[in-house]
Amino acid sequence: MLKITGYPDRHSVAPGETIAFKVSLEEGDSFEARLVRVVHGDCNPEGPGLKFPHVPTAVDGRHAGKPQRIDAGSYMEAASLPPLGAGAFTFFAMLWPTLLSRGPQTIAAQWEAESGRGFRFFVKEGGQLAVVIADGSGREAEISLHDAMLVRQWYAVTLAIDPHARRVMLSQRPVQPYAHVFDAGYEEAETDVALLPTAAPFFLAGCPLGNGTIGDHFDGKIDGPIILSGFHPPEVHHALLLPPRPAALKAHIIAAWDFSKEIGSTRAVDVGPSGHHGDLVHLPTRGMKGWNWTGEEHDFNRKPEHYGAIHFHHDDLYDAGWETSVSLTVPEDLKSGAYALHVTCGESDETVTRENYLAFFVRPPRKPARGTRPKVAMLAPTASYIAYANHGEHITARGAELAMNRLLTFGHSDVYLYEHPELGGSLYDCHADGSGVCYSGRLRPILNFSPRYHSWLGGHGSALYQYNADTHLYDWLGHKGVDYDVITDEDLHEEGYELLRHYQVVITGTHPEYHSTRMWDAMKAWIDRGGRLMYMGGNGWYWRIAWHQTMPGVIELRRAEDGIRTWIAEPGEYYHSFTGEFGGLWRRIGRAPNVMCGVGFIAQGFDISSPYRRAPDADNPRAAFIFEGVPDEIIGDFGLIGGGAAGIELDCLATDLGSPPNMLRLASSIDHSPMMLLVNEEFGVVPPNIGGDVNPRVHADLAFGETPAGGALFATASIAWCGSLSHDNYQNNVSRITWNVLKRFLEDEPFPVA
Repeated sequence: MLKITGYPDRHSVAPGETIAFKVSLEEGDSFEARLVRVVHGDCNPEGPGLKFPHVPTAVDGRHAGKPQRIDAGSYMEAASLPPLGAGAFTFFAMLWPTLLSRGPQTIAAQWEAESGRGFRFFVKEGGQLAVVIADGSGREAEISLHDAMLVRQWYAVTLAIDPHARRVMLSQRPVQPYAHVFDAGYEEAETDVALLPTAAPFFLAGCPLGNGTIGDHFDGKIDGPIILSGFHPPEVHHALLLPPRPAALKAHIIAAWDFSKEIGSTRAVDVGPSGHHGDLVHLPTRGMKGWNWTGEEHDFNRKPEHYGAIHFHHDDLYDAGWETSVSLTVPEDLKSGAYALHVTCGESDETVTRENYLAFFVRPPRKPARGTRPKVAMLAPTASYIAYANHGEHITARGAELAMNRLLTFGHSDVYLYEHPELGGSLYDCHADGSGVCYSGRLRPILNFSPRYHSWLGGHGSALYQYNADTHLYDWLGHKGVDYDVITDEDLHEEGYELLRHYQVVITGTHPEYHSTRMWDAMKAWIDRGGRLMYMGGNGWYWRIAWHQTMPGVIELRRAEDGIRTWIAEPGEYYHSFTGEFGGLWRRIGRAPNVMCGVGFIAQGFDISSPYRRAPDADNPRAAFIFEGVPDEIIGDFGLIGGGAAGIELDCLATDLGSPPNMLRLASSIDHSPMMLLVNEEFGVVPPNIGGDVNPRVHADLAFGETPAGGALFATASIAWCGSLSHDNYQNNVSRITWNVLKRFLEDEPFPVA
């Protein structure tokens, strides 16, 4: 259905810099490309229509293309490990398998795929341990255990090979024995196939398949893999697990990888004498509790020896690794804003899509001339785009239609995503083994980060969320002739407060949900120094994330303790492996969103949106400028997202959570349906009335307040607000209120302290 896909190598690029685009074709050998500015990406017929003005550049024209594939799955590679077939050796590890319905799954291998030479220690489909030895002549010998392992149980596994005696031993022993469960095993045999030395690298959790691909990935945790010289019984493993290791055994260590070391890196540290450190590919999950975790410590920083496990998945993905198809050096005079490379490989019809928009942002120059920046910055919530990248939860149908209160419709991108799980999931999805996806990156095709994409969220004939909902705001700013820069979450994380300090006004997107500590601190410092924040969405500053410190464009989330969660982190795994910080809700870390933007998350619902009703504070003289020309009692009973200005996710004032006491409640939303539900962090015991039709707490508060440094906060408190801006050719009360606020925020006169 979708015949062309791709991605840029970055989400934010400055004038004069080069951005590379990676394109894959399902048919044909070439594609057309052109640069467009994204002004309005929503194709809802009730809206102003698609607006993609062409920007002539050197990329315009036809380019060579080809199919490009993704080799997903995480593993460890230790290239410096010497050939193990030169003498007897024993491999020990602790294993926690999680998906035994597929196989084979490599535990360890030193294997030449082209010649078929080496060994592969693996788990067979069904859960039995096995090893294959091949001599490169086409002859193979396989030995396996009879009893299968159980999922999510720790096992001590052993593989010993003596190539000269052609002797092989396999063993598995459960850490926790269970009555009448035959999950232990031991097998020793002689083979007629000799293991010959090979120059192939040593692999954990994956095996070379040829053509440069790695496959047969292991799903589950591996803890403390050790290779000893000599043929050793399983009992030796027990001695190695309990420090200090006997001196006699230390002399036999070829490699001993300690995954509790350098948890924030992609290096697997070999603490043995030879330093055969491994490289971790496609970001397997680190900071994982190991076989010896007791629960006495939940922070791996404080007791790292209990966090020696790495969780590998066959569907992990960091970098798709595609070749560059076309590059663009951004013209020095190109205006900051939202852009996309429009790529086509033919004409589209109802059944086939042969075009795509590879979205990115042109940020302001990194060293602009003094006084050349506008007063306004639009903060594009790219961390949220990455968090939701390829959101596929609805496709696996875990009650999504019940939550939406309607039948879901899928587009070509949804079908393509279903057929290509190797594209990787979002932070809302689970891996195939049931564990939550806690890493998400941008170096891959992201099908829902694109103009024209309609997600399955939303309602009332609309299914708009995230990126295209934000284009409503770009369109409105353009219609009003506002001069602004676009900066991204990743820019803010990298540059901190210095990126914001030159701007008088910052406008958020509709759903700025995900923030790192550096992002949070920078925004709060800017507000405290007199910045004027226009929070144009809902459910902002909700989850704490971590950006990887050396690998670009990837974030981590641990869904800990509370909040609306499609998966829940395992106990003891609440700390970010990238930074060592405690994860979860900012609210549970003592920084509720109310502290930042004046309001905080209160309700979620995806069927219809509702209007606001004017509140008494609207008549306060402090708010007079906001309601200039707006005498209406009902505000926003229209819109492209659910038919109203208050919908999808709502925020409200709460002084007990940090809303400044001087905030004015200008209006509150009304008439919500039973499907607009109170969020679970708002109650302990489940109340009988959590729906918007019966619970008065379920509402959005349009709010305004001044800050002590002469700045101000304005909060729409709804994701759907911006979908109402263009109604009636932009002549409506939502548009007028927003313009009144922005016009005053652009004035240099400080706000008086209320």
